[in-house]
Amino acid sequence: MSPAAPARAADAATNNLDAWWMPFTANRQFKARPRILVAAKDMHYTSADGRSILDGTAGMWCVNAGHCREPIAAAIAAQAARMDFSPTFQMGHPGGFELAARLATMLPGDLNHTFFVNSGSEAVDTALKIALAYHRARGESGRQRFIGRERAYHGVGFGGMAVGGIGLNRRQFGVGLAGVDHLPHTHDLARNAFSRGQPANGVELADILEKLVALHDPSTIAAVIVEPVAGSTGVLIPPKGYLERLRQICDKHGILLIFDEVITGFGRLGTAFAADRFAIQPDMMTVAKGLTNAAVPMGAVFARKGIYDALMTGPEHMVELFHGYTYSAHALACAAGLATLNLYAQEGLFQRAADLAPYWEDAVHSLKGLPNVIDIRNLGLVAAVELEPRAGKPTTRAYDVLVGCFEAGLLVRATGDIIALSPPLIVSRPQIDQIVDILGRTIKATA
Repeated sequence: MSPAAPARAADAATNNLDAWWMPFTANRQFKARPRILVAAKDMHYTSADGRSILDGTAGMWCVNAGHCREPIAAAIAAQAARMDFSPTFQMGHPGGFELAARLATMLPGDLNHTFFVNSGSEAVDTALKIALAYHRARGESGRQRFIGRERAYHGVGFGGMAVGGIGLNRRQFGVGLAGVDHLPHTHDLARNAFSRGQPANGVELADILEKLVALHDPSTIAAVIVEPVAGSTGVLIPPKGYLERLRQICDKHGILLIFDEVITGFGRLGTAFAADRFAIQPDMMTVAKGLTNAAVPMGAVFARKGIYDALMTGPEHMVELFHGYTYSAHALACAAGLATLNLYAQEGLFQRAADLAPYWEDAVHSLKGLPNVIDIRNLGLVAAVELEPRAGKPTTRAYDVLVGCFEAGLLVRATGDIIALSPPLIVSRPQIDQIVDILGRTIKATA
């Protein structure tokens, strides 16, 4: 056998698309017509056929500072050369403490204790467990119920799946976590279509929480978890006063309020966190994605001082919370996180998002009136264009727009028949114009 033969055999094996069972993907459809990305820099990907693809989604809501930023890559490389991994069970390393302390200075109020995880899914399951442990530590072990919301996405762990409200994410996996109820979603096309910013109608939907409290008894409810802006289900913007009302009801009944800021955290709405944008103090917050600019997987739960203190009791030699992950506060992720926070601050990216938001709003709303566009909604540097589903073929119209945009040099996300947009915070006005131009032409072409 010639030396080239093993190489050809290896190429054939690694080019076998069937071996990778891809997540949240129609595998057979994709592998018949794959879309492969091979490189990225700043605002663009490079496709396998050498085309430049403008990133209209910050990867997957996560590459807020743009792709392959040198300070982040250098920090990861330096940490990998110095120490690749450190156990964090009964051990520590400087990066974990430094990153947690840095985050504490950014967070609102007394939300100043960080539990590191590896993803948004792990962050949600961790927050739910902390909520149960907190109530038990205070002598209220009967508080074991959670309230989520319809059309919510809280990851794919059994806890997150249970409090989430997307039927297809639950259907294949049985009953899941018991003791969960759901608020209705806030999407109201009849009254709020084409709203700019927060819609005017729907605050009364928060009052349904009072009905759920009465139904289940407040002494059984541990926490309410919501995305301040629901992202993966199609960018659902909270009505004016809605989140404030949830906070009031939770306070009234001693229920923890958890904000899932995996998407809204780190500048997406023009502030560090949605909690800042809406001036609401949650009891816990889950984050991931923008925490490290997606360069290394990482997530976290931020908890208020009272929650942390309630668990810091008993003998000092005892573990206070029997929970954690091998890769919690991974050394490379911490290095990426610190470098990412430095970039956000040095380049003023949160303020940049706030400054660009009015231009972004006008640009995306210019698509109103195109064929099959039934709603456009926006807040900060996020937007959604909702399309009329094809009769008997839901989701196919948005999928065709996704594919058409990719072929035209733009990456968007499709969820149901909604096109979601969330560009990196480094996006320029001409690039916003390009995003809207390509999307508009593709919507017309797929009508």
